[in-house]
Amino acid sequence: MSAQSKPLTLARVADLTLGAFAFVPSSETLDHLVRFLSTWSGSDKLFMLIQYTVKLLVPFLRWRARLQYGVGTRKAPISSTADRLGKLAGIISDARMFFRIWGLLPIFQWMIAMERNPSPTRKLRTIERLQGWSMLGYYPLEHLYYLLSHSIIPDKITLPSLTAFVPFIRTRPSEKHIPLNPGTLALWSTRFWAAYVVLQLAHLREDSKLLRMRERTLAKTKTGASAAEKEDIQQRKKALTTELIVNLAYLPQTIHWSTEKGIFENELWLDLCGLIAGIASWKSGWEATAIKPSPSLADVPPMEPTGEKLAPHVEDPLKDVIEAPSLDEM
Repeated sequence: MSAQSKPLTLARVADLTLGAFAFVPSSETLDHLVRFLSTWSGSDKLFMLIQYTVKLLVPFLRWRARLQYGVGTRKAPISSTADRLGKLAGIISDARMFFRIWGLLPIFQWMIAMERNPSPTRKLRTIERLQGWSMLGYYPLEHLYYLLSHSIIPDKITLPSLTAFVPFIRTRPSEKHIPLNPGTLALWSTRFWAAYVVLQLAHLREDSKLLRMRERTLAKTKTGASAAEKEDIQQRKKALTTELIVNLAYLPQTIHWSTEKGIFENELWLDLCGLIAGIASWKSGWEATAIKPSPSLADVPPMEPTGEKLAPHVEDPLKDVIEAPSLDEM
């Protein structure tokens, strides 16, 4: 043993074993991942990626099992792995729907905020109001569907009799009921979601117009657009493109689930659309939670008065957290 080496004491052994993580370097990626997954939206994006990836793997594994059985390399044309992954996808889908049980709260917050901080144009304000009201239809119906599909609430609601509200009068149970059908609830909740998606596409169109207007306004100034302003415009264009991909992927799903017979015979296309939306929304959320370096004073452009009212950059509270309810019971 050299003179420079430390003696192997009990404390040294504890440091080398129990304190082994002292040798692991810090990771910005790990910090970013923890920061992203600590949010409701971030964890939902991860579960969405896993769910649709698994749902695409299941038919492939079953096809491979039938192919291997046909050539004699498998005893039965079934895949136990596919069955297990199918159960995992079902659990994730159920969990994502359950975690949306408080989804109305951010909607109320969003609708209150939009009235106090209105959008720059009347058209955008109308679109956002309609989006808010569409979600006020979507969430309660989805919650009812979820509770009913798990037998938490009865399949019919008994209406109270008129005398039930009169004190000191003995009333009989009412014979009038409101039936609750899981398929109908799922169908109408998805139709409200479809309305939101169509409105979001119209919203993105108006956002794109405002961004182009801002770009032209900055180009007409004496100094022109600064490097920081050009970078901001490019980032907003990328965000609009990503959001467009997400909603174009959602659109076929919402149309399919909003009709009784659907538009696709093979659900593989629905799962593919879900995976595309999941990848795009993960990319958007990952970039949004990245810690950006503070701009130096040299990058801050001089302010010039303009007559343009720019749209505020507000994170959509519904972004990528909505998924169609399962229609297996229809």
